[in-house]
Amino acid sequence: MREVFRQAAALSALVALSTGSAAQPLDKVSFGTNWVAQAEHGGFYQALADGTYKKYGLDVTIVQGGPQVNNRILLPVGRIDFYMSANMLQAFDAVAQNIPTLVVAASFQKDPQVLMVHPDAGVSKFEDLKKLTVFVSKEGMAGYYQWLKNDYGFTDRQVKPYLFNPQPFIADKRSAMQGYVTSEPFAVEKAGGFKPKIFLLADHGFDTYSTLIETRRDLVEKRPDLVQRFVDASIIGWYNYIYGDNKAANAMIKRDNPEMTDEAIAHSIAKMRDYGIVDSGDSLKLGIGAMSHERIRSFFDKMARAGVVKPDLDIRKSYTLQFVNKKVGLELRRK
Repeated sequence: MREVFRQAAALSALVALSTGSAAQPLDKVSFGTNWVAQAEHGGFYQALADGTYKKYGLDVTIVQGGPQVNNRILLPVGRIDFYMSANMLQAFDAVAQNIPTLVVAASFQKDPQVLMVHPDAGVSKFEDLKKLTVFVSKEGMAGYYQWLKNDYGFTDRQVKPYLFNPQPFIADKRSAMQGYVTSEPFAVEKAGGFKPKIFLLADHGFDTYSTLIETRRDLVEKRPDLVQRFVDASIIGWYNYIYGDNKAANAMIKRDNPEMTDEAIAHSIAKMRDYGIVDSGDSLKLGIGAMSHERIRSFFDKMARAGVVKPDLDIRKSYTLQFVNKKVGLELRRK
């Protein structure tokens, strides 16, 4: 009888333990993107759609950005917990402005920024772009174009404003236009009936990381385990999105952004693979999300020489390697 009671007590304890574990609440996390839903956000949607965030104890809400939404300002005031920034220039600016945020992972090893030209424009190498009119946005002029001027000799005289309409470029065969390798060339092909020739700036020295995960310093200091779980789950989401079954994630993207089509999503994913946007360089050994001091310093030095950032900025305050380079998810890469 004593043995029966002992076994019953043990069973009750086991049930209580499992019930307590199952009932343990998920940590609520909000993640703001910098634009409306698209394939370039796919890893985050994948981790949400396939339950990876939940597996890591997270209840994640993705807060879309857009033309009338600035999620970046919501991060330092605590309205969101993580933010997807475009490149390291925003992190450098946060240090300059004494904003208490920092980068904790880099979803993209290469910035998707390109310049594209007509296939019959007589442009065979990157330097030939200096002969053309270049359609550049206001943001582009403040960032990568200053590097093009300093390192390649581009001039302000050849610039016309890019207003996110491809028609002026389509009409002018002696012009180049900015864009993301994952989207604008596809739009030009559809609207103009030709496939533009593409020059990825990352392959010519614009070596910033992109689609970064940023958070607040206080969250890193007080809840590093939460930050680590979000970073790890997002990394796994990116592996599964690029190399696995991404149908559920794409359905979420189309739900949040009804203008997104299956064809456009498939094109973006293919270009991310073809150009090594997500998985190349250091990520091949260290895992998606990888960053290095040397790479960030290299980009900073170029931007300092171009006058985009002040050369005495303490860039170590703009990021941390605490949460990356741990080979998370490497086994998920397609062989």
